[in-house]
Amino acid sequence: MSDARFDVLGIGNALVDVLAHSSDDFLTENGIAKGTMNLVDAERATALYGKMEPAVEISGGSAANTMVGIAELGGRAAYVGKVKADQLGEVFAHDIRAAGVSYTVDMAPEGEPSGRCLIMVTPDAQRSMNTFLGASSTLSPADVRADDVAASEVTYLEGYLFDPAPAKEAFYKAANIAHQADRKVSLTLSDPFCVDRYRDEFLHLIETEVDILFANEAELKSLYQTSSFDDGLQALMHHCPMAGLTRSEHGSVVLWNDEVHVIAAKPVGKVVDTTGAGDAYAAGFLFGLAKGKDAKTCGQLGSMAAAEIISHFGARPEADLKALAKEAGLME
Repeated sequence: MSDARFDVLGIGNALVDVLAHSSDDFLTENGIAKGTMNLVDAERATALYGKMEPAVEISGGSAANTMVGIAELGGRAAYVGKVKADQLGEVFAHDIRAAGVSYTVDMAPEGEPSGRCLIMVTPDAQRSMNTFLGASSTLSPADVRADDVAASEVTYLEGYLFDPAPAKEAFYKAANIAHQADRKVSLTLSDPFCVDRYRDEFLHLIETEVDILFANEAELKSLYQTSSFDDGLQALMHHCPMAGLTRSEHGSVVLWNDEVHVIAAKPVGKVVDTTGAGDAYAAGFLFGLAKGKDAKTCGQLGSMAAAEIISHFGARPEADLKALAKEAGLME
């Protein structure tokens, strides 16, 4: 029996997602790169918000979404992310705690407002994200509590947060504490945008600190600057012992020490919104890992969770993930 207090502790950008339907013309007219995450300042965020269709506001952030997914599956999840003591910050804190995730980070009393991500969903279900980081970018090593990291089976690091120097310091602090406590460290590459900006630093982090990597096909190919998924996989096998690599409708590939497992995508009647699919996959995978499941089951739990997320608007589960996993025979 594990002595861990948490199955997974996630560290990432604490954001409120603002989702709205959009046309491809809207993206073009407003200079938005489709299917990626674009960082924007407060002025740009305000201008885009004013042009968006009626929106749904949901507490989000990539690693936060993953922690909520783990809690929904019945796992013990904790989260580290920074918000300001303002209206959006209060909404974020309330929502993540209500979902069953431990969240004890002190709110910033002053400075930048809480962050938000403006998400335009086009008819092909692609999501184009415009992120104002706000207070989330002020996360520092002081916000990482050593006892929480040491008490977590896995510490999960969100690539989106890698931009500010204090956040990088927080990553390395958390990884060091986790490994000293004989725990595992996981990283999600988050977006090709992040990989392009920090390729060398990500490679160093993966080679020296990461036990479990999450990436989609585009991120993996960008990381190793190759046009071939298989070449990227071969390169990764020399750097990281475990990985969950997603390939959209082609399912995923699970790297499990020296083994490679191909996992089929779970069929979905209609893909509505791909926002949060990778976050959900990581939730299912890490939940399975924490519960001692094998490689195939971890991948199938990830596929199941991702399929639920892309079947509706928004990045948080609407169906009972635990019930779905039981129905699929993936957990007792």
